[in-house]
Amino acid sequence: METARKKWIHQLVFVGPAVFFFALILVIPFFMSIYYSFTAWNGVSTKVTWIGIENYKKIIFHDPDYYKAFWFTFRYAIVGVLLTNLVGFLLALLLTQALKTRNILRTIFFMPNVIGGLLLGFIWSFIFVKGFATIGEHTGLAFFNLPWLGDAPTAFWGIVIVTVWKGAGYVMVIYIAGLTNVPKDMIEAARIDGATRLQMLSKITIPMIMPAITVCLFLTISWGFKVFDLIVSLTKGGPFNSTESVSLNIYQEAFRNNALGLGSAKAVIFFVIVALITVIQVTITKKQEVES
Repeated sequence: METARKKWIHQLVFVGPAVFFFALILVIPFFMSIYYSFTAWNGVSTKVTWIGIENYKKIIFHDPDYYKAFWFTFRYAIVGVLLTNLVGFLLALLLTQALKTRNILRTIFFMPNVIGGLLLGFIWSFIFVKGFATIGEHTGLAFFNLPWLGDAPTAFWGIVIVTVWKGAGYVMVIYIAGLTNVPKDMIEAARIDGATRLQMLSKITIPMIMPAITVCLFLTISWGFKVFDLIVSLTKGGPFNSTESVSLNIYQEAFRNNALGLGSAKAVIFFVIVALITVIQVTITKKQEVES
């Protein structure tokens, strides 16, 4: 009995504060947002009017801007996930080779993650507007003279470029950890049997690092759908709301239009859809881990 009491006290002392702040910062606001999604509240007044599912009806049937933001976010997330993981994996393959400067290069490629999203966006905004224009003047290359943040198609790809530049170094570290755990004797046996590099990559390396791929896909999907700070600092959703993400749309609705109830309903719908996508992704990649 005394041992059980001591164990309970230890758990309370060491785990209790973390659980308390987790509930205070995440769990309680989450359930409050679900409640407010069924109300008409401007986020300021003390009067909160219960309106049931009216907010959800308005979003589904009378809010084309939300659908437009969702379509942009979905396209951006898919392209960002694919390119970030591809570049990160290729960097990991390169930096697991016997290079003298590989530790320095790993640090350089990871460094963009140290910079905050807003600051990173402002830096790249300067690069797109001033830096590329200067390079274009001196070289005459049309690529650098494009209106990178002033036109819808180029603004989309400008945001993708910054996203890949920022995220590839992070997933690279995870892929490096996975690649270093691939058994060397298995690679040597395949090489002796006459397997090509591509065959070893597809038949041995990728199946063996599926846990790393699962984690990297989960992280990049989460980053892609939740993007906010890069959009705000680069384009502010423009031009003509063509780069407005769902997170920015929710923010505008809740805090610019003073419709926190409607914004909360949008956030709940967004959470459910992203949760379904991530569950499907983790389920599929986990099955690949078992098979491998």
